[in-house]
Amino acid sequence: METSEQVLAATKQWLEKAVIGLNLCPFAKAVYIKDQIRYAVSRAATPGDLLAELTAELQGLVAADPLVTDTTLLIHPRVLVDFLEYNDFLGVADAAVAELGLEGVLQIASFHPRYQFAGSDPEDIANYTNRSPYPMLHLLREASVDRAVAAFPEAAEIYERNIATLRLLGREGWRRLGLR
Repeated sequence: METSEQVLAATKQWLEKAVIGLNLCPFAKAVYIKDQIRYAVSRAATPGDLLAELTAELQGLVAADPLVTDTTLLIHPRVLVDFLEYNDFLGVADAAVAELGLEGVLQIASFHPRYQFAGSDPEDIANYTNRSPYPMLHLLREASVDRAVAAFPEAAEIYERNIATLRLLGREGWRRLGLR
């Protein structure tokens, strides 16, 4: 099993080369440069343990100064490595947001090494828009998302642009980036 440092290094490499480098998320660069991302490498081995950590991270993010911590990546390399189990857990994660009274305050975006959009072929390059080196839950402040979308008028087109970018790049181009 990889160490937390190795997990963190692979995640940062993915963030730099794919998310920021390919501009898959035009909002990521600013929080990355300002060092406003909290990276939490989970030690959870069960979905229940992960839920407890997720709850703590949600509470921690909402309590944090947004100028210090604007977003959190909860990386969980030891649990929910099967994509279908991970996908099922997303409902549990959203329910945790609701139970904490944080709907409209925080939201969760999903990334997984085997991410697959419904109805797509598992190896469709479009799936790579949400493929990360390890399973992770990205905790976002709704206010930050709203500000970012207001500043980027074509926000609704990001998804389509990302797919076009990855189709142009292809799997060989992805491999040349040195990503998993």
